[in-house]
Amino acid sequence: MMDLVKLWMIGGSREFETSKRPLETITKKGIEFINEGVTKIDLENKVVRTSYRRLHYDYLIIALGVELAPEQIPGLKENGLVLYDINDVPKVREAIRKIRSGKIAIAITGLPYKCPPAPFEAALIIRSVLEETGASDSVQMDFYSPTPITLPAGGPKVSEDILQILKSKRIEFHGNQKTVTVEPNKLKFESGEADFDLLISVPPHKVPLVAVDCGLAQPGKFIEVDRSCKTKFDNVYAIGDVNQIMVTEKIAVPKAGIFAEGEGVAVARNIASKIKKEAEAATFDGKGGCYLETGKRIAGYIGVDMYADPSPITELRPPSADYFADKEKFEKERLEKWL
Repeated sequence: MMDLVKLWMIGGSREFETSKRPLETITKKGIEFINEGVTKIDLENKVVRTSYRRLHYDYLIIALGVELAPEQIPGLKENGLVLYDINDVPKVREAIRKIRSGKIAIAITGLPYKCPPAPFEAALIIRSVLEETGASDSVQMDFYSPTPITLPAGGPKVSEDILQILKSKRIEFHGNQKTVTVEPNKLKFESGEADFDLLISVPPHKVPLVAVDCGLAQPGKFIEVDRSCKTKFDNVYAIGDVNQIMVTEKIAVPKAGIFAEGEGVAVARNIASKIKKEAEAATFDGKGGCYLETGKRIAGYIGVDMYADPSPITELRPPSADYFADKEKFEKERLEKWL
C-alpha cells in the first residue's frame, strides 16, 4: 500500500502526511498492538524478544518484509535517489519538476524486488510530470534492468505489452544490464556503462538480519516456504515479501501486497483449524493482480493466476480511467478493512 502512495507522491496527487494511518486502530479488532522492534527470535524456546520485553508464542507468523540494501551496489546511494525510500520520494518529485533537459535513468539493481510493476509505473508517471512542466521533449528517459524482458514474472506477452507502453512514452528499455557500481553521473554494468543526469533506482533487497540469525533464512536468501507458508519450524509461518514460494523450478511468487494478503488468509485459516483440532486444508491460491498506472489518472490491470495448469497465467488489460478508479477503490477498501 505504501509503494502505491509513493507513486502518487511522485505524481503530485498525494502527500505523505495525509496518507498515513495509525496502526493502533487494529486494537478495535481485539488485537494487542506492540510498537517495538524485534531484536531476536528464539525458535527453540518459542520466544520473540523486543527491546523491552519477551513474548511467548504458540504460533508465530513472520511478516517482517524486506530491507532496502543500496549499500550492496557501490556508489548507488551517493549518486542517485532510491525509488522505494520514503525519504527520497519527495526529492524525486522535486528533481523531476526542476529538470529542463538531460537524461533520467531508472535502474533496477537487484532481484527479486517488491511490487514488480512499480518501477515501470514510476517511469510513466515521471514522463507525465515532465509533460506537465513542458520539459518532456528535451528530457531523455532510459530504463535499465538486469532481466532480458520488462517483467519476467508476467511472462513474454505482458512484458511485450509493457515494453510497447514504455515506447509510446519515449522511454527506452535496456535489458540484460546488471549494475555493478555507480559513479557521479555514470552507471557501470557488467558490460558497458551509461550516463545520466538524474538516477532513480530500485536497490537490492535483503531479509532482516533477525530472520537470518535465528535460522529461518540463509544469508542472501529469503525464507523458503510452500503454499501453506509453513517454515521448517513447528507452528512458524512466513508471509509476504520476506518469504519465497517457488511455483516452478524457475518461477517464484512475486513480492506483491495482494499475494501477501492471500498468504495471510491461508495461514490464518490453518492456525484456526489447528486451534479447533481440525485438519489444515488451506493453501495460498496464487490468484491476484495489480494495477499498472500510466499517468494522467489512467491505469491498466495485470491479472495473475500463479497456479494455473499447466503454467502461470498473466494478462495485462488495456489502461483506462476505470482501472485507475478501481486502484483508488482498492486502497480505500483495504484501509477500511484493516484499520
